[in-house]
Amino acid sequence: MFSTRPMFRLLTMTIGSIVLVASSAVSAKDSVKLSFQLDWRLEGPTAPFFLAQSKGYFQEEGLDVTFDVGSGSANAINRVAAGTYDMGFGDVNALVEFLANNPSVPGLRAVFMTYDRTPASVFALKSSGIRSPGDLAGKTLAAPSFDGGRRAWPVFAEVNGLPADAVKWQTVDPALRETLLVRGDVDAITGFLFSSQINLESRGVKTEDLVIMQYPNHGAELYGNAIVASDRLLENNPDAVAGFLRAYTRGLKESIADPEAAVEYVRQRDPLIDVATEQRRLRLTISSSIDTPAARENGVGAVDMGRLQKTIDQIGKAYDLPVASLPKAEAVFEPRFLPERNARLILQ
Repeated sequence: MFSTRPMFRLLTMTIGSIVLVASSAVSAKDSVKLSFQLDWRLEGPTAPFFLAQSKGYFQEEGLDVTFDVGSGSANAINRVAAGTYDMGFGDVNALVEFLANNPSVPGLRAVFMTYDRTPASVFALKSSGIRSPGDLAGKTLAAPSFDGGRRAWPVFAEVNGLPADAVKWQTVDPALRETLLVRGDVDAITGFLFSSQINLESRGVKTEDLVIMQYPNHGAELYGNAIVASDRLLENNPDAVAGFLRAYTRGLKESIADPEAAVEYVRQRDPLIDVATEQRRLRLTISSSIDTPAARENGVGAVDMGRLQKTIDQIGKAYDLPVASLPKAEAVFEPRFLPERNARLILQ
C-alpha cells in the first residue's frame, strides 16, 4: 500500500519554509531602518551594540540598524546633528557645546547615558616627576584636536586652580599619542582611560609606572558618552528610539555579565582585533565609567538632572559659551525613552 505521509510531511515543510521566508521578507520590509554613528573603531566597548545586533534584539524591536565606525566622540555629535545619522554614541559635553553654539539648527538630545563618569584622563610617566594637576603647569600635552580629554581640559583646569592656558598643546594623530609619551617627546597626554592606558601597556609601559589623573577623581565630575538621537527621529518615530534602547540595554547587560564572551561579537566584525586586549579594554570601561554607585542605584542610562545642570554650567564657563543659548539639562537629556528602571538595574 502506498503511503502519502512522506509526501505530506514534505509538502508541510515546504509550505512552512515558504511562510517563514515570506514572513522574514515582510519583517525586513517593515523594519525601521536606523543609521548609527559609533564614536570610534571596533573595540571592546562596542560589544553591547554588536551583541544585541547578532542576537536579534534590534530585529525583535522591528529595527534594521546599520553601525558605522567613528572618528571621535565629538564628531559623532556633529554627524547626527547634520542629519547624516539618525543616532550616535558621543560625548555629552561636546553635545552641550554644540547646542550652545548652534541654537537655531535642527537639534539632537542624549537619550541614554552609558558612561556615568567621563573616561577623560591625563597620563604622565612617573619618571617625569609629574604627580598632581598642579605639576602640569608649563608642560606640553599631546592629544588629537577632537580628544574628549583635551576638549574638557578647561573644566579640569578650572576645578584644579589652573588657567586654561597653563599648558601647551601639541596636536597629534591618535596613533602617535602614546608613542610620543613613551619616547619622552611630550610631558603628558590626555585620552580616555580605557584607550590610552591599554595602548601604553601594549607599548611596554606598566601601569605602576604611570601617573593617571582621571578627571572625575580630580573634581571634574563630568558625564561621558551617551546615546544621542536627532530631534527629527524623536518626534517622528519615538517607538524606534525606545525599541533601540531596550535592545541596547539587553546587549549591555550581557556584556557586563560576561565581557570575554561579548568581545567575540566584535571579533566577528573585525577578525584582526587582539581579543585579549579588547576584553581588558571592555572590563576597564565597565569598571571605570559604567559601574558607578549612581548607576547601581538608579539603573544604567539615567542621569541626575541637577548634576547634569552643574556640568552644563561648568562647560559653559570653561568654554566661554554664549550664556543666552546655553542649554538647560532638559534640552540636553530626554529620559522618556529609557527602558523601565527594573530593566536597567543590571549592575546588582
